[in-house]
Amino acid sequence: MIEALIKTCIGTGFVFLMTAAGAAMVFVFNKRNTQSQTIFLGFAAGVMIAASVWSLLIPALEAGEASFGKALGWLPAAGGFAIGIAFMLLLDNLLPHLHPEENQIEGLPSNFKRSTLLMFAVTLHNIPEGMAVGLSYAVAAQQIGGEAAISYASAFALSIGLGLQNFPEGAAVSLPLYKEGLSKRKSFTLGALSGIVEPIFGIGVVLISAWILPLMPWLLSFAAGAMMYVVVEELIPEAHFDGHSHRATISVLAGFLVMMVLDVVFGA
Repeated sequence: MIEALIKTCIGTGFVFLMTAAGAAMVFVFNKRNTQSQTIFLGFAAGVMIAASVWSLLIPALEAGEASFGKALGWLPAAGGFAIGIAFMLLLDNLLPHLHPEENQIEGLPSNFKRSTLLMFAVTLHNIPEGMAVGLSYAVAAQQIGGEAAISYASAFALSIGLGLQNFPEGAAVSLPLYKEGLSKRKSFTLGALSGIVEPIFGIGVVLISAWILPLMPWLLSFAAGAMMYVVVEELIPEAHFDGHSHRATISVLAGFLVMMVLDVVFGA
């Protein structure tokens, strides 16, 4: 488990650093580049869809079949997926947050500054991503069913894919914050910090993985459901906000293709 913990620290650390690198774009651009934002958000959505299927749902189905047989092997994957969606829906309705280009605050009423609400919006997205990385390394270490449902190589591929899609998410925080009137340094700091939940949740999952081993198929699909909620609820609509539907659509498909290839190549 020490090996899994070390690799989770490296994997989630990479994802966090990519968020910080994206946030650093505030020092490059003076305002939001809507065309780039469309491409980045679409690509992030495609990566998360492919990661949910190849890196989380398929291993959850395989682990479920190993435990319950083919007749009921789908139950943990379907049940966990539904619970993940419900969890994100609950957080979405409880945590005060605000999306760029919008004035309507979502979640419970609050007196938080607009900059804080903008940061919360992306922080909310990063929770299931951190869980997904931590669960992947934990499953690789636990050897479910006598062999790893997820290999360390597959977990590494997931880290790379989520890191790539976190780059635009970091920029999606820092650039609007700068547009709101914050300094570039403060915008960068808040943008980078929006990704800190990923190492926290990833490492936390690994630390308790020995006690939740029987629930691993449920938890893998839980992370998949939570990520898919983010894609459908936030990323794809925001990618289309400026009307460039073809650009956004192609970006989604490109992100899906890249993550699929990463998982197949590293998981082979």
